[in-house]
Amino acid sequence: MSGPGRQGGADAPEGASARRRTRSGGPATIYDVADLAGVNPSTVSRALGKPGRVSAKTEARIRAAAAELDFRMNPMARALPTGRTNTLGLVVADITNPMVFGVVRGAEQAASQAGFTLVIAESQESGEAEATAIERILPGVDGMVLATTRLSSERIAQLAGQKPVVLINRAVDGVPSVLPDVDTGVRDLVAHLDELGHRTVAFLAGPTASWMSERRWAALLDAAEQRGIAIVEIGPNAPTIDGGREAYRRLRASHATAAIAYNDLMAIGVMQEAAAHGVDVPGELSVAGFDDIFGSELIVPALTTVRAQLVLAGERAVGQLLAMVGANGHDLPDDLLATTLVVRGSTGPAASA
Repeated sequence: MSGPGRQGGADAPEGASARRRTRSGGPATIYDVADLAGVNPSTVSRALGKPGRVSAKTEARIRAAAAELDFRMNPMARALPTGRTNTLGLVVADITNPMVFGVVRGAEQAASQAGFTLVIAESQESGEAEATAIERILPGVDGMVLATTRLSSERIAQLAGQKPVVLINRAVDGVPSVLPDVDTGVRDLVAHLDELGHRTVAFLAGPTASWMSERRWAALLDAAEQRGIAIVEIGPNAPTIDGGREAYRRLRASHATAAIAYNDLMAIGVMQEAAAHGVDVPGELSVAGFDDIFGSELIVPALTTVRAQLVLAGERAVGQLLAMVGANGHDLPDDLLATTLVVRGSTGPAASA
């Protein structure tokens, strides 16, 4: 005899009632969910694929049925009637770079709010690896965001002809992009160093294929010329802590009293190598970077940097991509993202000759 609250027999395993409600006895399908919820399969598709398209009561009933049956929507099956997979790709240069964390967070939030899945791949700073990763995921996504891409402009334009593409920190004619206001941040940084008495500044460039490194160097060159400051470019360098450490000897040979690194990771590497050689920062050498990554204020001394709106960059790029695939009807701003100079302890008065 079954005890109180027992259903389906004393030995019925957990989930057995759900499995008996499937037509085939195997994994639940959209038709099983429709039967259990008492609706049409198309209603299930709308409720699970495009939240808000059916009444809240019906959607709640469908979601409860899907949960009971342990049903998960298949993105490829969903693409059959709509032509969309509701999946977007995001390719980044280096997943271990903290600068990427903000971009990924913003992109994921925007995709999730629209009911889309975000697939992330990295190029490991290689244009060849990036092309391979894109070829692998391109057939299964509705569009792609390329963040700090290392591809040529021609290859990017070709991709944009196959699927919608939005760029972050890269400009290519005819391809939508999300860009920072480089000039303002650079101008404020150079003015800061000028006011501290620095007359010779070195820029530690990033990788050869980095569009943003070239853009920052061009802005630095303009700002330095306007203020009568001598400036030299040292590079290319790997955009990593090790890259900064390896550039240190060339930096010191330039006799610059201030170093501006392509990014915060390189700046941290310079500071580590300076400490290893007994060189005081900022007493003997001022150091600054770009991006204001997590950890830039935790090192000693804390790093002066030009802050970028990384989360907003990810959000805006995905928002533009959603509009391009017809999943977002809102007008999106295309203005440059603000950059802000954050002055901390790694910059100080120029060392006396």
